[in-house]
Amino acid sequence: MYIDSHAHLEGPKFDADRAQMLERARAAGLERILAIGSGTGPGTFDCAINIAAQHDWIFATLGVHPHEARLATDADYSEMEQLAPNPKVIAWGEIGLDYFYDHSPREVQKDVFRRQMELAKAAKLPIVIHCRPSNNSENAWDDTIQMLRDHWSTSGLGGILHCFTGDWKHAKPAVDMGFYVSFAGNISFPKAENIRESAKQMPLERILIETDSPFLAPIPHRGKRNEPAFVVNTAEVVGQLHGMSQEEMGRKTAENFYTLFPQTRNRNGR
Repeated sequence: MYIDSHAHLEGPKFDADRAQMLERARAAGLERILAIGSGTGPGTFDCAINIAAQHDWIFATLGVHPHEARLATDADYSEMEQLAPNPKVIAWGEIGLDYFYDHSPREVQKDVFRRQMELAKAAKLPIVIHCRPSNNSENAWDDTIQMLRDHWSTSGLGGILHCFTGDWKHAKPAVDMGFYVSFAGNISFPKAENIRESAKQMPLERILIETDSPFLAPIPHRGKRNEPAFVVNTAEVVGQLHGMSQEEMGRKTAENFYTLFPQTRNRNGR
């Protein structure tokens, strides 16, 4: 019983064997996948919806990733607003701030982040947060948390800090606002001691696991294309940090997912 709370399923890396990849996920014990619908930016907002529509056990998000924030137009916001009521859409994202690559100007990222929080609030959808600070600086975390306090905390909708790489001091304010914290395959990397330390401190009832497929394949698959079946390896590492078996952590994080997204619990369950 596992749930991959964050996977990019639509890209060309899965074009050759997407059906087989999903079969492997089912064989590994996955009950749900949350397919992320940020795609490559404008023009691809329905990418996750299209995949989820073909599978009862897959759900979708939509949103503008901070990398493509500079491309967002009023027409894009209108399109997302029209797509949001789709019953397969259960969250808005991934959205947030990325000061590591700075593919879009930071003030533009903030504006796009804010506008999407407004749309998500109107649609009554939790949000999936991407936050990556610049080297040796916490400014992206400071700005993200402040924006959540200013524009999201009163919504009561919560969300997910995806692929968390910060410290407990970064997660705690978001957890206090109703967020869950999702760990990806990089928690297994030898130099990721800070991520493992954060996972140890995280309240068990707020932990999720993900692959971020096709990126960040966990050990023993590091260097290969990642896929949802490999979320069991992340469950193993996070489980060890909490004195639990891989299976126990899988069940616990699945229950956490169903608490955040109760509408997914009884849809084609096992």
